[in-house]
This record gives sequence, C-alpha cells and structure tokens, in this order.
Amino acid sequence: MTMPMSAAAATSMTPFGQTGSVAYVLFISAIAAIGGFLFGFDSGVINGTVTALGKAFQSTAVATGFNVASVLLGCAVGALVAGPVADRFGRKPVMIVTAIVFAISAWGSGDAQSATAFILYRVFGGLGIGAASVLAPAYIAEVSPAALRGRLATLQQLAIVLGLFAAFVSNYLIASAAGSAENAFWLGLPAWRWMFWVELVPSVLFLLGVLFIPESPRYLVAQGKLEQARAVFRRISPGTEDQQLADVGKSLSGNHKPSIADLFIAGSSKLHPIIWVGIALSVFQQFVGINVVFYYGAELWQAAGFDESQSLFINVLAGTTNIVSTFIAIALIDKIGRKPLLLTGSIGMFVSLGVLTLIFGTAGFDAAGKLALTETMGTVALVTANLFVVFFGLSWGPVVWVLLGEIFNNRIRGAALAVAASAQWIANFAISMTFPILLGSVGLAGAYGFYTLSALISIFFVVKYIRETRGKTLEQME
Repeated sequence: MTMPMSAAAATSMTPFGQTGSVAYVLFISAIAAIGGFLFGFDSGVINGTVTALGKAFQSTAVATGFNVASVLLGCAVGALVAGPVADRFGRKPVMIVTAIVFAISAWGSGDAQSATAFILYRVFGGLGIGAASVLAPAYIAEVSPAALRGRLATLQQLAIVLGLFAAFVSNYLIASAAGSAENAFWLGLPAWRWMFWVELVPSVLFLLGVLFIPESPRYLVAQGKLEQARAVFRRISPGTEDQQLADVGKSLSGNHKPSIADLFIAGSSKLHPIIWVGIALSVFQQFVGINVVFYYGAELWQAAGFDESQSLFINVLAGTTNIVSTFIAIALIDKIGRKPLLLTGSIGMFVSLGVLTLIFGTAGFDAAGKLALTETMGTVALVTANLFVVFFGLSWGPVVWVLLGEIFNNRIRGAALAVAASAQWIANFAISMTFPILLGSVGLAGAYGFYTLSALISIFFVVKYIRETRGKTLEQME
C-alpha cells in the first residue's frame, strides 16, 4: 500500500522534474557512493588472495580465517565511531579522512612482510570501510528527495557490488597473467601484492571527488548554519528551500544538538525499539552467509571440486549476477516498496540455501577427503548459488542500506546508523571467522544449514517488524 504523503512532501518533489537539480543530486550521491565502491573492493580483494596469504605467512586454518576477518574488526570500530564524529565535524570532512585511510591500507596490505603487519593494515583499512558504510547511506539519504531517495540510496549497494566485481575481475586478470596469486608479477613481486595495490586508484578518485560535493544540508541545520543549508537546499531542490529548512528545523527541535544519548528512551538505559530493528536488519544481512560467497568464493568452489582458475572465474560470474540483481532492485524499490523486496529475498534465499545444503550434504568425497560433486550436481550448485546471489542482490543487499538511511529520524540518524552498521560488521566478522573452522569440522553442508536457518527466521522478522518507508520524507521518520 502506498503511504500517504503530506502536501509539503509532494511540493518538495515537484522541482525534481528539473533536469539540473536531478543531475546535481545524482552527481553528489554518486561521489559519496565511491566510498561504497571502496568498501566493496576492499572487502572482496581478499577473496583471490587467501591461499597465497596462507602460504606466504605460513598460516593455520584459524590464522587464515583471522587474516580474512581481521578487517571486520576495524570495520566495526570505524562504523561505531564514524556516526558520532560525522555528527560533530560533518559528513564531508570525515569522508575525506576515510579516503586517505583507504589509500594507506591498500598500500600497506600489499607491502606487508608478515602476518602481523598485514593484519594491522587490514584492521586500519577496516576503519575506512566501516566509516564508509555509515557515511554514504547517511549522506545520500540527507540530500535526496523522498520520490527518488530509494533509487539514489541503492547507489550505495550498487557501488559496493561494483567494487566487489572490480576486485574479482582485477584478481582474476592478475592471477591469470601471473599464473597464480602466489607467482611473481610486475617488478618480480608476488601477484597478491598487486591485487591490493590496485585499490590505490579508486581511493585517490574518492578523495578528489569529495572535495567537490557540499556538506549535508541537514547536518548544517543541526549546527545552526542555516544560510549554508539554504544554499545547498536551493541547489538540490530549487524553490523549496524555505520549507525544507522549516521541516528539518522542526524535526531537530530541542535544547541540544544530536548526541549518542538520543538513542536511549528518555529517563532509561533502554535503546529505542527502532535501533533494535536497525541492528536486526544488519545482523540478518550477514547471517545468511552472503560474504562467505564473496570472501571465500575461491576456497568454497575449490572445496566443491573446481580448480583455482575456475573458482576465480565463478567469482566474476557471481559479481556480475550481483550487479544485475542490484539494478533490478533500483528499478523496483520506489515502485513496490522496501518490505515486499525484503520478503521476496528472504523466501528466495531460504529456498536456494536449503537446496545448496542438501547438495553439499549428500555429496561424496574424493581420495583426499575433498568434497566431490558430479558434473551435474556441480552445475546445479553453481546455478543455485547464483540464484541465492540474485535474491540477496535484489533485496537484503540494497534494501538494508536504504532502510538504515531512512528509518532513523534526523536527531539520531548518524549515531543510530553507527550502532547498526557496527553490529553488521561484528556479525560479518563472526560469519567470516567461523567459515574456515566450519568447513574443516561440519563441512559445507553444516555451514550452509546455519545460513538457511537464518534466512528462514528473517522471513518472520520482516513480516512482524519492518514498516514500509516508501514515499515518506526523512522528517516523517519519527
């Protein structure tokens, strides 16, 4: 059902028939979304390097899991800190710092001479990923009109999947040229080092791009910088700047600026219920196991009987599928709404994960104790895994980021997003860290059984706790 819209909201949407304002909002949203691209690239680049890192640093299965998952510890801290810091100093300055963090991490990860140095640089890079996971959706939500916000907010997820895809393609091309991620590439250095150094290019582009975007007008209003906010509103929504200022000012009414204390129910130590909804959205997005596909794809498919080259190519295929499904989400999210997409995705993921669990659970093993799928079952598993990516890509991938930018009101958005995103990274860490252990103990079937159960529970969560936000202004999110 379409949500009723106020006259003010309808009025604020009218100017977006003007090409100039739409193009400008798209431009500044796309710049902010480069942070999401780096988030995706930095998360996915590890995929093709896991085996090489294990050999280079002589890591055990647990240590290899930590090499992969260590970045997520930094992500949790970066997400938790970024919101309050951005509420104090602004979205734009923190995005500039984030771009610099990405560049330093990319160089250091590729240059690391020990597992300890590698982990330190990856954790440092995680600070940037975590910050980007908060800043991009918050900024895009705050500069977008209600009628376009869903599609613009999905730029974050599109950028993430494009970053993942770019990392997969880059890894595949470098490994193919070198013969393996372990072999020497340019300047006689191992190919896996160059896989990390490629990230320097988008890091610099992000830094340069942020210099050309304005500060969030809603942040400016919160800081009492009304004329600067008016100037930004005039550019993104010409003719409605006075109404916009009045609506935002009203939503921020109170005797103090936004702070962490606003997350709690007045006079108690309990979080507002909407914060728990945001945390649950974040946790379910990770507990369905999507990042096992993206972080451990090469190892997963090798465990299923494919060789290294085939596994890396399958990663590229999964990345392509993710991009296509995200475009589908962009086309649908402002037409049919957020909740129907989430529900469709949960049901589709439950079915596809259940099929994968059945396939992996009934497969035999070769002489080396490795999972051995028949050619037919290997094909079915590959198709089903990509269906899982499709259902995730058109639902929980983009929609969670859209909702996290929408469901919190102006006073708590920065801090609430920080808490929810931090919970997401902690859940991501738990899933990523435990996968190698589960693979060695209960196998692929056991791991995928857990992800299937999580997808099932998410269906009931969506039905009971998610409210539709399509067509509502941010000032109506009370």
